[in-house]
Amino acid sequence: MSTLHRLIWDFRGPEAQHFAKHHAKHLREYINMEKLEDISCDIQELTPMRWIAYMQGEKQKMESIKSILKPQFEASIKL
Repeated sequence: MSTLHRLIWDFRGPEAQHFAKHHAKHLREYINMEKLEDISCDIQELTPMRWIAYMQGEKQKMESIKSILKPQFEASIKL
């Protein structure tokens, strides 16, 4: 079983989806600019008024990114 580490940015309110999409765009730009391999980024609806943008990858890689991008939350995901 593999474990991924996820960095999470939480958006709430009527424009939450828009802000999550926009933030994910910048996260993807960062991934491309830094040429990070095996790191993915996406958004997820938790409720119609709450969306998250997240990056995920191996814990070791995500630990170094965490101090730079300062996510609101982090989680480990078992696959």
